[in-house]
Amino acid sequence: MFPLPRLALTLLALAAFRAAAATPADLWSRDNLVAWCIVPFDAQKRGPEARAELLQRLGFRYFAYDWRAEHIPTFDAEIRACAARGVTISAWWFPTQLDGNAQKILAALERNKIRPQLWVTGGGAPTKNAAEQQQRIDQELARLRPIVAAAARLGCTVGLYNHGGWFGETDHQIALVRQLRAEGHANVTLIYNFHHGHDHIADFAARWARLAPFVDTVNLNGMVLGGDKAGKKILTLAEGDQELAMMRVIQASGWRGRVGILNHRTDVDAEVGLRANLAGLERLAAQLQSGR
Repeated sequence: MFPLPRLALTLLALAAFRAAAATPADLWSRDNLVAWCIVPFDAQKRGPEARAELLQRLGFRYFAYDWRAEHIPTFDAEIRACAARGVTISAWWFPTQLDGNAQKILAALERNKIRPQLWVTGGGAPTKNAAEQQQRIDQELARLRPIVAAAARLGCTVGLYNHGGWFGETDHQIALVRQLRAEGHANVTLIYNFHHGHDHIADFAARWARLAPFVDTVNLNGMVLGGDKAGKKILTLAEGDQELAMMRVIQASGWRGRVGILNHRTDVDAEVGLRANLAGLERLAAQLQSGR
């Protein structure tokens, strides 16, 4: 039996990711949730063992790992602790370039034989004309290609993560994914974040119709119009007045990926933040189920 080539492994990883995602009945269920922003965003400053124990106790099957420089020495410990608790590291925050830290992440993944999605972001000021727009697209493609290729060699997918700026505009991300896939990079997808999408609320239904075919994970947040400009960027689920309508659009579209739950507050115990958002999600899911 010949070993599968790296591209085949990558395609299998993407297919497995989507096959493991939710059915209509359990889109918002605990088994489909990804814990996110709980490493540097944790007043308790938990280590790998305590964090894995917390995730297991709260019933999370998936964990997106957001690290900082001080966490690099404990990469292997994080992976081992999660594996011991039955928690899958389904995504890993990744540098914007293939720098030294990026190489340390790739080495840890290869050493421990795990294949999380690599979440990659970007930024940039708005472009002024069509020529500048094309130049920016070309620059971003040149930046992303080495990351996408490195991920494919390990059988990993890459999720482009909206984080504001030019790169955070969803139509720009769609254009980048389309071009990378046209070049043969089948392992590229999108991660959509409510908390970086306040400017998208007004036209969310139309925007989501364009986004849905490319998105693997949606990270939820309580949402109010202009919240990012009024000190309400991060809100607990069900404390906003827009997230229910946005979630209804997602559910009605037939999209069935994974759903992220945040803490994202350095002054809040990650357990407290996760529990509050889980409770809020339960209230919102009940309304979605009842049609209210």
